[in-house]
Amino acid sequence: MRLLQTVLVVVIVGLAGKAGDAGTQAARQASALSADSASEYQEELQAYLRAREKFEQETRAYWDLVAAKRRSRNAKSRNHEPILPEDYVLAQPPVYTGPAKPVDPSGGQEEPPPMPKYIPVKADFLRSAAENFQFVPQQPRTEIEYKRAYARAAMAAGLTREQVVRIYAFESGGDGNYDVQAGLEKPVSGAHAISTALGYNQLLNANTIALLAKDGDAFLGQLRQKAARSAGREKELFEQRIAALERMVRFCQSVPYDWSEHEKLAGTPEGIGVHAVVLDVDVGPLLQAQNLLDSVLFARRAALQRVLTAAELEMMNLTGDGNGLDMITLPQDARGKIPTANFFRQDGYERNPIAIRNNVVSALIDATNAVMDRESALSGAKDLDREYLAAQRAWR
Repeated sequence: MRLLQTVLVVVIVGLAGKAGDAGTQAARQASALSADSASEYQEELQAYLRAREKFEQETRAYWDLVAAKRRSRNAKSRNHEPILPEDYVLAQPPVYTGPAKPVDPSGGQEEPPPMPKYIPVKADFLRSAAENFQFVPQQPRTEIEYKRAYARAAMAAGLTREQVVRIYAFESGGDGNYDVQAGLEKPVSGAHAISTALGYNQLLNANTIALLAKDGDAFLGQLRQKAARSAGREKELFEQRIAALERMVRFCQSVPYDWSEHEKLAGTPEGIGVHAVVLDVDVGPLLQAQNLLDSVLFARRAALQRVLTAAELEMMNLTGDGNGLDMITLPQDARGKIPTANFFRQDGYERNPIAIRNNVVSALIDATNAVMDRESALSGAKDLDREYLAAQRAWR
């Protein structure tokens, strides 16, 4: 019996030893596989990083060349020299075609991407306006009330029916309300603001600051005229708004009249509050009509006297007056060859899927017209069209 027990113990120990050897061997194999995977991952990661660095260098060089060519064209324009196709970058922006970023086989957590910068929305504009300027905009009782005020302001400014209705249709989606903001055009779950672009013409808050700095005193004059025709509590509220708007205007005039300075102000609490003016039914329509009129006057000063189509005016609204004028004065035969990237800054271009998809001037203008055609058939655009016609009849 003892002999049998001894034999069993030897067998069990032997089996345990073999099992231990097998476990050790499996662990060694797993370790070798893990080392091989880690080595392969590092090779793929380095290949990816090299490809990305090469792409980023090419991208920087491309946009540096775009900026240099633009400066050269501006100088030629000032000197009344002809601008030729070679004054533009004729290649499209680089596209990354290298390997994808490999997955870490260790399962380690990658650094999360940085949180996107918070973009103020209507509630922020209103709160900041009240806190910093004691300004509370007179918001419209109905959407038609705002459309009526905008149609009258735009018609009085000399903007055409086509310009007013089709640009509204393009910028607001055809049925956007007076407080429509980029990214929040539709009540979709998870929607978020993608910029401070606000209203029928999608003014950025830096646009609002620039317009108040330049034309704020004229807007104050028109508001004072309305106040003079009012009485009682209505007059008192007008006077409160006028005092608050004057504080806003002086704030906007506190820096040199320069876009970069206006962008800096736009990022301050006061600059965020200034944007609430767009929501005011008495001032917002004047502001947005003036924005388009400024582009028309810019074109006229550059000797472009004909009436601009809505799509041409939108190019100036989209890319800035100088870039837009550069684009719409291109000869027809050049429009199909010149990349749209020539008329944007890199960040603006990369945020604009329409300009990327329609990457030459003729395609971008055609695409803009197509959107205007489609969105002009929607209810908001039709309402604005009716209000413009009514303003024309009343004017006559």
